[in-house]
Amino acid sequence: MTPQDGIVYTMVLVSAADRNMTDMELERLRGLVDRLPVFKRYSQKKLADAAEACAKLLGGKNGLDRCLAAIKKEVPKRLATTAYALACDIAAAEGSVKIEEMQLLDLLADTLDIGRLEQEAIHFAAGARYRKA
Repeated sequence: MTPQDGIVYTMVLVSAADRNMTDMELERLRGLVDRLPVFKRYSQKKLADAAEACAKLLGGKNGLDRCLAAIKKEVPKRLATTAYALACDIAAAEGSVKIEEMQLLDLLADTLDIGRLEQEAIHFAAGARYRKA
C-alpha cells in the first residue's frame, strides 16, 4: 500500500458509509485522483485496485477496524488533513452529508489525529465548495 492508497481508502469508506456508493461519489473520486497533485503518477487502475481492496477488506471480519488501521499506517501525518479533506469532499458531493457519513468522518478524524478546529475548518470549506446556488 502507498499513502495514496490510504487516501483512497478514506474516500471509499465515506462513500460506502451509507452502504450506497453513488455514481456521483464515484465520479467525484475519479476526478479528484485525476487532478490533484497528491495523486500525481497515480493511475485510474491503481484507484480501481485500491477501491476494490478497501471494499474487500471492509467486507471481511472486523472490516472497518482493519480499514482504519490500514489508513493510520499508510497516511503520513503530513497528508492527514489532505486525506480528511478529500473524504469530506466525497461526503459533500451529493449536496448533503448523511449521519452515517458524519459518524465515519469522526472515526477518520480520530484515526488521522485531526484536531477539532481543523475538522471544523475542513467541513466549512467542503460545504462552501459543494453548496448549491
